[in-house]
Amino acid sequence: MIFKPGPAAVVIILIGIASYLYVSNIPKSSTPFALHPSETEKRKPIETIATGLKVPWALAFLPDGSMLITERGGSLKLVDKNGIMEIGKIDVHENGESGLHGVAVHPQFNSNSFVYFYHTYSSNGEKSQNRVVRFTLKNNSLKNQTTIVDNIPGAIFHDGGRIKFGPDGYLYITTGDAQNPSLAQNRNSLAGKILRVTDSGKAAPGNPFNNLIYSWGHRNPQGIAWDSKGNLWETEHGETATDEVNKIEAGKNYGWPEIRGAGVRVGMEMPKIQSGSKTWAPAGMAFYLPAGRQGNGSLFFGGLRGKALFQLNISTLEPKEHFYNELGRIREVVMGPDNMLYITTSNRDGRGDAGAEDDKIIRVDPARLN
Repeated sequence: MIFKPGPAAVVIILIGIASYLYVSNIPKSSTPFALHPSETEKRKPIETIATGLKVPWALAFLPDGSMLITERGGSLKLVDKNGIMEIGKIDVHENGESGLHGVAVHPQFNSNSFVYFYHTYSSNGEKSQNRVVRFTLKNNSLKNQTTIVDNIPGAIFHDGGRIKFGPDGYLYITTGDAQNPSLAQNRNSLAGKILRVTDSGKAAPGNPFNNLIYSWGHRNPQGIAWDSKGNLWETEHGETATDEVNKIEAGKNYGWPEIRGAGVRVGMEMPKIQSGSKTWAPAGMAFYLPAGRQGNGSLFFGGLRGKALFQLNISTLEPKEHFYNELGRIREVVMGPDNMLYITTSNRDGRGDAGAEDDKIIRVDPARLN
């Protein structure tokens, strides 16, 4: 059965070939997307979900299994069984890496309809700032905009921008140093931090400094995920390589700009793994544990300049590359309700080689990766 495309004219087709789906035991409400793998994809554990996007920055699933997508230029798209459609436009200041970034769905969305966004805006002329705003999403329409966290320093680069609700029910926000490294070591600034707030933007109970700050000393953190034991992990862009994956603890200082890569200083945390002379430009991150298994599982994160999907076994801390140089720049990585990875390409962001169908959302079966 072929669904007719929505206004964005993206055709999404439902496949009935069970040998490529591996999701027959998933309720239809949690996997509403139709699939049409190319001949190349039939030989690989990937399926294209949507095409024709422009710099998709973040994904989040609604309780009914449909998907929200932010595009850096300010558009909010919805993907469901009927295709893809634009359901909102947020006024952003798009310049370089700034614009519309993260999206998060409130854990009690079914009762309050809250969705959250991180975006750059222009303050005092051309000065950039970032903020987190909340909307109610009803009948595919955004209403009742409320600012949750404001006055996060912004710049053409290093804006951070990932937001997610943690297992504790609080909202975590990654912020970049806004090209002013000293701000990362200044606990009076919201730049270069991971923030932890209530759903209304107040400091979450138990924060280490009795303010919004959860951890500090970050350069440009772009991915966060929690493992099966509730530990928080983070990806961070380094300077001239030395990209990092950190295990985050409340109140800890992660060193930027005083130390980087394998640098050591008392009172500052070293990354669990860093890229050395290579550049990953790591972005979105998700945790994967095979269904029905016990253990530490793996972290998957996108590589922008690295042009790969990276896998990091938590037990061994050994990284592995998937699809190197096949899909281009990979930005977002999230775990879907079907225990599949959903990733986005970012080949139209001015730094990639865009193909005719870019940018894409791709579903990856991690159980089939070698």
